[in-house]
Amino acid sequence: MRKLNFCLLISVFILFIACRTDEVIIPKEVVENLAPPENTAIKGFYVLNEGNMGSNKCTLDFFDYTKGTYYRNIYAEINPSVVKELGDVGNDIKIYGGKLYIVVNVSNKIEILDAKTAKRITSIPLQNCRYLTFKDGNAYASSYAGPVDINPLAPKGKVVEIDTASLSIKREATVGYQPEELEIVGDRLFVTNSGGYMAPNYDKTISVIDLNSFTEIKKLNVAINLHRLKKDNYGDLYVSSRGDYYTVPSSLFLIDAATGKVKKDFHLAVSEMTIVNDKLYFYGNEFNYNTHTNKKTFGIIDVKTEEIISTKIIDQQYESIIKTPYGIAVNPITEDIYITDAGNYVSMGFVYCFDKNGHFKWKTEGGNIPAHFTFLYKS
Repeated sequence: MRKLNFCLLISVFILFIACRTDEVIIPKEVVENLAPPENTAIKGFYVLNEGNMGSNKCTLDFFDYTKGTYYRNIYAEINPSVVKELGDVGNDIKIYGGKLYIVVNVSNKIEILDAKTAKRITSIPLQNCRYLTFKDGNAYASSYAGPVDINPLAPKGKVVEIDTASLSIKREATVGYQPEELEIVGDRLFVTNSGGYMAPNYDKTISVIDLNSFTEIKKLNVAINLHRLKKDNYGDLYVSSRGDYYTVPSSLFLIDAATGKVKKDFHLAVSEMTIVNDKLYFYGNEFNYNTHTNKKTFGIIDVKTEEIISTKIIDQQYESIIKTPYGIAVNPITEDIYITDAGNYVSMGFVYCFDKNGHFKWKTEGGNIPAHFTFLYKS
């Protein structure tokens, strides 16, 4: 099933140069016939491989549903003139308005590509940038606003507003320490503050920014070392706390976005989550320095009822096989589930596909620390 066909590759590449400008260029590393072709509104998905910090190994992969083919390291092939390629530590990836936005954390930039072709458009400098969200023609990005440095004197972080037409930063707002994921509900932007550089004196707040004035109007006190943040369709926010890795455990909290009140503590370790069709899929990979062990958990929460409806999302044997779960995505049409395995963080990782019932469909080798997904629609 796995096949690298270089002769066919060269022929297709030449044909592409001659007559096509609206498809992802086929790179050198191709896994054909990985899955049966699918014809839905989704063309495929990108996978951003973080790359181990300091290794400059951030890479971009693409899976094409219409062919059942997985393409590795396409950025380098499509953009050969970019000397350092994508850079050091890919932290987030999103598609908005026909553009593909890639946050490259340690390289202090947001790379912007054409979403259909993965050709580079430009780069926006932003120090120690983290995550993205979008609304009304604007992108919003969180930034630690300082170097990578465990430092109790580290500066407060910020959120910047980027015009997606001119691709320039318009406004900035100061938030808490080492801000992470963002969500927008109505005319307010919420961003989790981790205080990760301030350990053991972590931040424990969510900053709320008024989008009209673009200023922080209040902070919500939740828990230490906040990280992930997802909104549902019912005015609520799901936010994860990483704890202190010693005695304070990780957990997941439910917050009413209108009042800012914590509605529920699920007492779950959540490393990453995604909400699709009113179901929140999550995995946890909680590390503890006292025991030097990791504890893996998986599950699904019904965001309508706000209850846990499953403590597993994939077949039990694969919960054991996947050594270091590091990324998760769910196809909104088929509800196929994708989980990545970072392995030992040094070797190449893997991307796994399961059907909506959690049964294994396929897996393929990705890049170094495959982590983040975004779906490309045909339109």
